[in-house]
Amino acid sequence: MDYVLIGEILAGLMFFGVIGMLMLGFPVAFSLAGTSLIFGAVGYYFEVFDFSNLASLAGRYIGFMTNEVLVSVPLFVFMGVMLERSKIAEQLLLTMGKLFGNIRGGLGISVILVGALLAASTGVVGATVVTMGLISLPAMLRAGYDPKLASGVICASGTLGQIIPPSTVLIFMADMLAGINSQVQMAKGNFAPNPVSVGDLFAGAFIPGMMLVLLYLGWMIFKAITDPKSCPATPFSDEEKKGIFKEVMTAMVPPLMLIIAVLGSILAGIATPTEAASVGAVGATLLAALRWRLSWTVLREAAISTATITSMIFIILFGASVFSIVFRQMGGDNLVHEFLSGLPGGAIGAMVVVMLIMFVLGFILDTFEIIFIVIPITAPILLMLGLDPIWLGVMVGVNLQTSFLTPPFGFSLFYLRGVAPNSVSTGMIYKGVIPFVCLQVVAVALLFIFPELVTWLPKLLY
Repeated sequence: MDYVLIGEILAGLMFFGVIGMLMLGFPVAFSLAGTSLIFGAVGYYFEVFDFSNLASLAGRYIGFMTNEVLVSVPLFVFMGVMLERSKIAEQLLLTMGKLFGNIRGGLGISVILVGALLAASTGVVGATVVTMGLISLPAMLRAGYDPKLASGVICASGTLGQIIPPSTVLIFMADMLAGINSQVQMAKGNFAPNPVSVGDLFAGAFIPGMMLVLLYLGWMIFKAITDPKSCPATPFSDEEKKGIFKEVMTAMVPPLMLIIAVLGSILAGIATPTEAASVGAVGATLLAALRWRLSWTVLREAAISTATITSMIFIILFGASVFSIVFRQMGGDNLVHEFLSGLPGGAIGAMVVVMLIMFVLGFILDTFEIIFIVIPITAPILLMLGLDPIWLGVMVGVNLQTSFLTPPFGFSLFYLRGVAPNSVSTGMIYKGVIPFVCLQVVAVALLFIFPELVTWLPKLLY
């Protein structure tokens, strides 16, 4: 009996079994852990898995919970939720609408710019999409915008928080890639490798994030030129435009100051991500107080929302840890290594296949589910083949941003569907995001061809 072959077959079947359970709608964390334990029991029967391997699970999970870098996650989430409660997004949208309303596509341009600002100051995709859907979508429809274009630009702009720092996805990937890169470099005989930090990934993602904003703006301008009926101008009266400069400054200065305090301190090396996140959380609370939005009810709701989101992420991480242990012990990592190493094109060929797999998984899984499952399996092999860990992390981040936009399980589509009027059908929303998914594919291709777009800024800063 070939125990190695049996283990690899079970590991492969377990991967597809998890995907199948998730497609059936079972909770993510329990699908990961439960399916893994079932296959672990089968592996135990065939003597290719020993349950004693799970003894390391408790220490491993406590390590996650006490990881100083990951402590920044709930702080960033709290900052985003508190900013959403302080109505900064509403003021930005209304002010930008007045500023750009006189030109064709102006409302769409304002949505993209506000999405970028909110991404750099909050990073909470759901709150951003819902807020812009409630405020901008009715205004765009009243102005005569094509419902498909309006829906697409709101969904796409809301997902910018997944790649523009400070992004919780990048924080988790940085922590995972730091450990994996260290192990890979030691296996290669390099006992003093350059560490991978959250700051590295934040710096690497900055230019790609801005590039996506420019691509979105370019598409909006293209539509305004080639199809002006889809995005007409919405002129504001002279009375409405009075004091617009003051309104713009009032709306933009607070989030910009917060971005400089949080992101600037991380990129400049002044503060760690956790320290910067704590400053951001306090700053967001002060902004809410200055706007007379801070109350015990708001603080309580923000704390509950933060606890809910953070618990969801970490319980998925727990299930993914069980999956990773069982998969590795049954020889799944060897199976993946042989598969990726044997592909034509070497490291580039392997990277293309992994990107394609992640893109397809984005249609049915959430970003966190994908990175917790796929990164521990594929990253060691890709880094062993010589790929840059920062480039890999940012490429994955930009690629998986599409998971929020691709039907049938794109969360941004669900968020907008929940607040959109009945005149905007689900089909319109799905069709509206297609051009923006294509733009993100273009962005991935550009980063693939020109990796310096990712690696230049981290090298310059660090």
